[in-house]
Amino acid sequence: MPLNIPDDLPAFEVLNRENIFCMADSTASHQDIRPIRVLLLNLMPKKIETEIHILRMLSNSPLQVDVDLLRINDRPSKHTPIEHMDTFYKSFSQVRDKKYDGMIITGAPLGQVAFSDVSFWDEMTEIMDWTVTNVTSVLFLCWAVQAAMYHLYGVKKRVLPKKISGVYLHRLVNPLSPIVRGFDDVFDAPHSRYAEVPIDDLRKLPDIDIIADSEIAGAYVWANRNGRHLFVTGHSEYEPDCLKDEYERDLEAGVDSEIPENYFPDDNPAKDPIVTWKSHGNLLFSNWLNYFVYQLSPFNLEEIGHVRRRPGINAIG
Repeated sequence: MPLNIPDDLPAFEVLNRENIFCMADSTASHQDIRPIRVLLLNLMPKKIETEIHILRMLSNSPLQVDVDLLRINDRPSKHTPIEHMDTFYKSFSQVRDKKYDGMIITGAPLGQVAFSDVSFWDEMTEIMDWTVTNVTSVLFLCWAVQAAMYHLYGVKKRVLPKKISGVYLHRLVNPLSPIVRGFDDVFDAPHSRYAEVPIDDLRKLPDIDIIADSEIAGAYVWANRNGRHLFVTGHSEYEPDCLKDEYERDLEAGVDSEIPENYFPDDNPAKDPIVTWKSHGNLLFSNWLNYFVYQLSPFNLEEIGHVRRRPGINAIG
């Protein structure tokens, strides 16, 4: 939430230069507040598990957040009861005429699949195009990052020689970006994917601000400088046993899977993993809600689709 301080306080200018959002008394006196509307497009096979992970992260904020759940099509989900899908999920036709302050698009186990071979690719691209006029800020996670960079920015993913699986050390490239407000200079985050967006290709895009990366896992967080798109390649929303469960599922399926790196003590799957990423994960989601959604979205929902910069700050990045 913004700091509400006197207009002429010397700290106002200093904090603004540091991208700390301050609201002058003259602005705060006319501020309108309403619930934030967020749409979650859940592409993960285990819908209920992913719902819990994401909603737990969104709850770590003083903002009131109204959440709608979106399904990509009407096909039954193998890992989620049809009753759950029919009761709680909306189709795209049901939300097409609505406006949302924020949207989250999750990953999917499709890193090794060509986009043209993804069964729902046409609907996926339609939804991404729709967000331009109907959503203030979109948070893309894991595979959704690869899909959005390809469709919206023309950047191809690169399939990796082996799966990146584990908890990796990251560093801040742009520590003044509001999305990493409160982050340490170095921090951990989990990854689990078969493909990446090459960081050299990101550096060629003038509108993209690379915010955090990893020597092993590559680019981790980047954003469009207008705040409309935020990309996170890892899984800071993961619970302690998520990587363990994925590893065990791979083994049961006969996949030659390596032990997730830097995850089990002494690389021993018989030992409980130690969580080192939760605090930064919570900050990531709460900062997105605050700086990229709440501060950018207009009070009038019908005005969504037009970027509104935060008062006193010239850019997101």
